[in-house]
Amino acid sequence: MFPLLEVAHSALTPVWFILIAVLWIGFFFLEGFDFGVAMLLPFLGKEDEDRDIMVRAIGPTWDGNEVWLLTAGGATFAAFPGWYATMFSGLYLPLLLVLLGLIVRGVSFEYRSKHPSSSWRNTFDWMAAIGSFLPSLVLGVGFANFVRGLAVGPHDVPGGGTAPLVTTSFWGLFTPFALVGGVLFVILFCAHGAGFIALKTRGPIHERASRKAVRLGWIAAVLMAAWAIMLNTMYAPETSVRHTLTWILGLLAAILVAVAATSQKKGSDGLAFVLNGLAIAVMMVTMFIKMWINIGFVPEGIEFDMWIASSSPMTLKIMTIAACVFVPIVLAYQAWSYWVFSKRLSREAISDNAVAA
Repeated sequence: MFPLLEVAHSALTPVWFILIAVLWIGFFFLEGFDFGVAMLLPFLGKEDEDRDIMVRAIGPTWDGNEVWLLTAGGATFAAFPGWYATMFSGLYLPLLLVLLGLIVRGVSFEYRSKHPSSSWRNTFDWMAAIGSFLPSLVLGVGFANFVRGLAVGPHDVPGGGTAPLVTTSFWGLFTPFALVGGVLFVILFCAHGAGFIALKTRGPIHERASRKAVRLGWIAAVLMAAWAIMLNTMYAPETSVRHTLTWILGLLAAILVAVAATSQKKGSDGLAFVLNGLAIAVMMVTMFIKMWINIGFVPEGIEFDMWIASSSPMTLKIMTIAACVFVPIVLAYQAWSYWVFSKRLSREAISDNAVAA
């Protein structure tokens, strides 16, 4: 039995690393446009009716999209407790900022319609924008730091022994590469969100969103190319195969964003939205290729990688069985919810529904 568990451990550890990468890709693909829509509320919605349309566009799905983040965090905690603990050892403040942003964002969506005054709604719209900007920026800076590798060293624990501890200071997280990553996430998500509004609406708000998506898309394409070049010249992967992959995928992501902007300008809303989503997915795959084995850390005076950070073979086996049962159900439900709420929105349609009610 024990040799079988060892085989399961060697096979399931990389499987769960890939599954966690897939969860983060799903989160950024889906929540990325939610973040973008919320960040654009004070700028794209010129009037209360337009902002109502934008909120209604993401209203049925935004909280469901956040489940991908919870699942990614829970899967990391269960499959790689060493990874999870080491992250929190040095990144408590950034992760707290993400949490605060998500709380402010959720509160704003729930309370903006509780009072009819414009000032009340404007306040909560700005809260939604700030609550979406913070996680986007912090997660962009955070993942850029995982790509370059956070220094970890040995730390004495009660009862004897040592554990990995992040030795990079808080201010040491803000390198030029990390700042480019943070700005890239913000601009790319805004382009993705503007494309989603263009896809989901008709009328003046559709036209403004389409133009905004084109402008933001070209800025994101330039930032994506700069990010890919910085990654492969400053923080290249250890092996030539992985280095080649990060070059190809990083530049491919930039090309996808540029093609999305071109498609948006031609009126192909659906294609532009899909291409932006693919660009986000390719960007995240590039990051996780760089994080393969070292899971985003550079150990100094201590051995630490995904094998050491992973759970026991039995834990991984039970998690795999549970995932095979429940993940298809969750995916089917979320696909169904998007299909149900796939209709385009407009001022006229909302007014008609209000009169009918």
